[in-house]
Amino acid sequence: MSNGINLISYNTLFDFSKNVFLAMGCPEKDADLAANVLLSADLRGVDSHGVARLIGYVRLWEAGRINPTPEIKIIHETPSTATIDGDAGLGLVVAPQAMQVAIDKATNVGTGWVSVKNSNHYGIAGYHAMMALQHDMIGLSMTNASPLVSPTFSKERLLGTNPIAMAIPAGEEPPFVADFATTTAANGKLEILQRKEEDAPVGWVQDKQGNSTTDAAALKSGGALLPLGSDRVRSSHKGYCLGSMVDILSAVLSGAGYGPWAPPFVSFLPLPEDPVGEGLGHFFGAMRVDGFRPKEEFKSHMDNWIRRFKTAETVEGQERVLIPGDPEREIEHERRTVGIPVLSPVIKDLEEVGSKFDIKL
Repeated sequence: MSNGINLISYNTLFDFSKNVFLAMGCPEKDADLAANVLLSADLRGVDSHGVARLIGYVRLWEAGRINPTPEIKIIHETPSTATIDGDAGLGLVVAPQAMQVAIDKATNVGTGWVSVKNSNHYGIAGYHAMMALQHDMIGLSMTNASPLVSPTFSKERLLGTNPIAMAIPAGEEPPFVADFATTTAANGKLEILQRKEEDAPVGWVQDKQGNSTTDAAALKSGGALLPLGSDRVRSSHKGYCLGSMVDILSAVLSGAGYGPWAPPFVSFLPLPEDPVGEGLGHFFGAMRVDGFRPKEEFKSHMDNWIRRFKTAETVEGQERVLIPGDPEREIEHERRTVGIPVLSPVIKDLEEVGSKFDIKL
């Protein structure tokens, strides 16, 4: 093992992850699904949310915070809406099942909207939104997360990175897939910088006094992530608004823990002493394109939209304009061929996980 980056095949990482989920007590079908969702992050270049997170799930399970055999059920619904209780299950399993409910409702009545409580970290938001594409639907996915983010003008940590993803089908062109945190950077990116022993860019984090810092480990000493925009002058209030909307739709609406009461992803931090809800919350939407206009007509115009933006005149030094989803798709093609790059510290974590269950990487 080198001190840098190790290329490991998708199949090797998938089998390892699935076997870990099986060892945790997940049924075969759930272990397969969880590994698929988890590895989709690595394939798409979102390394902070893939196998690097596996040890975190194991530690939460060891702490009794993840139920490997949840009874996921609808607790409230109308023809187009539902609230789901994830029974403390893996978010990697709860979320795709909830998104499927949204898709099923959209199939029947045109749109489907599902809010989830009592869940855990669900991987990358884009995976769940993209489930709608094969049904010629527009998919929406969001989740609240551990409170690591300070609202504009505050030094308290009250929000999560709270990502939003939207997937929109096209015809001949690849789909439009936007997937982004509502912070300047996700916590996982800081973790990667810590493993590389590198500084964070200005505008990513603040220290416990609310001052700008480049310390990638600032959160460990009471600092906070910054909303998208980084500070008020650069419109951090917009990121604050976006993160708040995600928190409300995902958690206040469903009955999950919201704001500072959202449960932490790390097992060594205690759960809130005065909980206002259960677990993490998610929110999903599915909309049939033909609920608005004939789908082939829409997809043809999406192709036209994409082509026009791709041919936009570029600024000096830039070769092309990207469409949301382009970088991830290109990375996935490469990584399926040459393997997934995994940092040595992550390899060490995976070997630690493997030793718990006698599973070889």
